[in-house]
Amino acid sequence: MSNSDSTAAAPARASTEFTHRQILTILGGLMMGMFLAALDQTIMATATRTIADDLHGFDIQAWATTAFLITSTISTPLYGKLSDLYGRRPFFLFAIGIFVVGSFLCGLSQNMYELAAFRAIQGIGAGGLMSLALAIIGDIVPPRERAKYQGYFLAVFGTASVLGPILGGFFAGADSILWVDGWRWVFYLNVPIGIAAMVVVARVLHLPHQRVDHRIDWPGALALIVGLVPLLTIAEQGRTWGWDSGRAFLCYIVGAIGLVAFVLAERAYGDEALLPIRLFKNRTIAVGATSSTILGMAMFGGLMTVPLYLQIVKGSSATAAGLQMIPFVFGIMSGSIISGQLIARTGRYRIFPIIGSTLMVASLALFATIGADTPLWRVMLIMVLMGLGLGGNMQPMITAVQNAVSPREIGVATSSVTFFRSMGGTLGTAVFLSVLFNVLPGKISSAFQTAEGTPEFRQALAADPAQARTLQQATGGDALSDTSFLNRLSDVVAHPFKVGFSDGIQVVFLLALAVMVIGLIVVFFLPEIPLSMRSAQQQRADDILAAENSMGVPGEVGAGPLTDEEVHTPHTSTKSH
Repeated sequence: MSNSDSTAAAPARASTEFTHRQILTILGGLMMGMFLAALDQTIMATATRTIADDLHGFDIQAWATTAFLITSTISTPLYGKLSDLYGRRPFFLFAIGIFVVGSFLCGLSQNMYELAAFRAIQGIGAGGLMSLALAIIGDIVPPRERAKYQGYFLAVFGTASVLGPILGGFFAGADSILWVDGWRWVFYLNVPIGIAAMVVVARVLHLPHQRVDHRIDWPGALALIVGLVPLLTIAEQGRTWGWDSGRAFLCYIVGAIGLVAFVLAERAYGDEALLPIRLFKNRTIAVGATSSTILGMAMFGGLMTVPLYLQIVKGSSATAAGLQMIPFVFGIMSGSIISGQLIARTGRYRIFPIIGSTLMVASLALFATIGADTPLWRVMLIMVLMGLGLGGNMQPMITAVQNAVSPREIGVATSSVTFFRSMGGTLGTAVFLSVLFNVLPGKISSAFQTAEGTPEFRQALAADPAQARTLQQATGGDALSDTSFLNRLSDVVAHPFKVGFSDGIQVVFLLALAVMVIGLIVVFFLPEIPLSMRSAQQQRADDILAAENSMGVPGEVGAGPLTDEEVHTPHTSTKSH
């Protein structure tokens, strides 16, 4: 950059720089909003069964999860695009407000269908809480420093992961609190936290924004809804409906039509599209989206089986299983903080997703070896390893993606990564749960056949004929719909069931391992682009000044990161079009 450019840019930079104290103040508001979304996910895990029983809808309780998932996934790219056009603050406040309203309505639910509808409203708000918080950090913190602050976000998730199961168990276990059903406080708790978050955000989050009038890609948004709603629905309900049922094929057809219409709409709208196709020609974005999808599949698909293993095989309660996941949370936080500090010091980020994916591959391979008799401490050590892999993967990838786009597109780029990770998680959960429940009957039956040949098992049944009747009733029906019968069996009689369950979980981890190996290969294609020392706000200010002083010559002086071609000539500051 020339001296004149440097001189011209200085005033704008001074007005758009944030001090460490200002950044931490803004972070406080963002973290409160993210805490709402993180706590909601973990607190529901331990309270869902009680809620479903009380609303007499245990057989349809999956719809409450599906409704939330659909609206949160679809709204994520909408928040990213609209906030790029009109500013982050109003949409972040809107997201918190909608989440609070949805939470209050959920607490008033009288049946499972009402709860599902209100959870859908809640999901509309949740879609903006994570992606907008990460985009705002991109606005105020330079990429080289960004990973350090993003570690604070994972501390929020760590705290929510610990508090969620405890609070969920407490509220679900209480008949009433202040004359209100205990489980309803799972939702009412969000109201005061959300109001406090809105007050903090409204007071501290003041980002300069220059409005640029664009067409809003409503056809793309509508086509995305038409494409994703049936596909997410079948992903969640396919195991119940049957993957080759008439309803399933209807979902496939409508979803495919919607996705084709979405691609056509994005091509027609060009740079004004909801998810501009041009972005995915950028190798960093393409690798980030693909890697996030695969990581979401391996992470959610693999991890959802660990609490099942702890509860069914190790006999932990839902609350205890949540606490036993703390080593995993510790690993995520440590991996994120370590990678963030090293990125800030070295300016290099490519190595961390590679190391993180390698640790994920190793941890999934180790998880595939755990059995019914594996010591709990060994399982926890593997959790730490997997957490380190995730922590070293997620945040550096977001930093890389944000660094690779124009500051005007940080919102849509960040939301695209979050969107694809959510889609991967949904797909992974659906596929791996389907595989698990398909292989479990055979694995459990085989384990019992093996156990029947042992004298210990025969003696245990002979000593207590009631156990034989309990076992016959459970295995004669659908033992997997209600595993509480294990509590009525002795350790010797219950052990074959746990062996079979462990063997089934091993299949899931092997499948997740195969998926993650592909993810490891993908991250090797991630380019290393020098990290900018300016925040998106500073880059925008420089763009405006450059445009004012360009004498009508097109170009973006001082804007954004280098392109792949410019990596070899990093002194270039003007990008020709």
